[in-house]
Amino acid sequence: MKLKNEYKSIANDILNNEQFMLLKNYKHHGSTRYDHCNRVAYLSFLMAKICHANCDEAVKSGLLHDFFLGSSDQEENNYLNHPKKCVENARKYFDINDFEASIISTHMYHYALTKQLLPFINRDEKVKAKEYKPTSKEGKIVCFADLLASIFEVEHYRVKYSVWLYLIFVINLVRY
Repeated sequence: MKLKNEYKSIANDILNNEQFMLLKNYKHHGSTRYDHCNRVAYLSFLMAKICHANCDEAVKSGLLHDFFLGSSDQEENNYLNHPKKCVENARKYFDINDFEASIISTHMYHYALTKQLLPFINRDEKVKAKEYKPTSKEGKIVCFADLLASIFEVEHYRVKYSVWLYLIFVINLVRY
């Protein structure tokens, strides 16, 4: 109960914001984008506690990592473009610093890395994974929390995301 209360004290201002609550209107991974962001933020909070990272920045960035309105089919909201839109919205409606903006803008590293390793996925989309690589512990936490939340939210994509997670894990083991 203590952890949930601590999480709520960090997250409530964003969760109850009128603009942020509009995310309840958008489907995302079989849920709503609001629920997904809340789930990612809570996972980020727990991992930040375990890893002795900054919980406030992990929660705030986790909540705002998918803070875009409209369909993900729109060009500005696609996989690799939406982090820019999320940073823009986060700066517009909340007081985020450059560190938090960097966490939000790199949360799609798992997709960029997979895309670079498997270029036949969305052939038209070219990407350099290192441009999306998180540089902080909190950035890695939010990126990983997003991937974990997505795995559990998407029943019919579970195998696809599990394969991505496995590939990223193996590649990082080999690289380090």
